Amino acid sequence: MVDLKMIFIPWTHGEPRMPKLILRLLFCLILGFVIGVIGLIIGTLIGGNFATDFTFNGVRGYEATGQLGFIIGALTGMIVSWWYLFKRKS
Repeated sequence: MVDLKMIFIPWTHGEPRMPKLILRLLFCLILGFVIGVIGLIIGTLIGGNFATDFTFNGVRGYEATGQLGFIIGALTGMIVSWWYLFKRKS
C-alpha cells in the first residue's frame, strides 16, 4: 500500500504540513488585501485634499492616489505578513 502523505509531501516523512502552508498563504493574501483597502482609503483622502493635480495610470486626483495607495498597501501587507509568518525560528 502506498502512503499518500509521502506522495504529496515526500520531505516531511508523513507529517501533514500542506494545510498549514495553504493557511499561511491565504492569510498573506487576505492581509495584503485588507491593508491595500486601508491604503486605498488613505490615498483617496490625501488625493482629494492635497494632490488634486497628481496623475497616475490615466486618472487624476483622488482616483490616482487611491490606486497608488492600494498598490503600495497591498504590497506592504503581503511582504510584512510573509516575513512574519515564514521567518525561521532561531
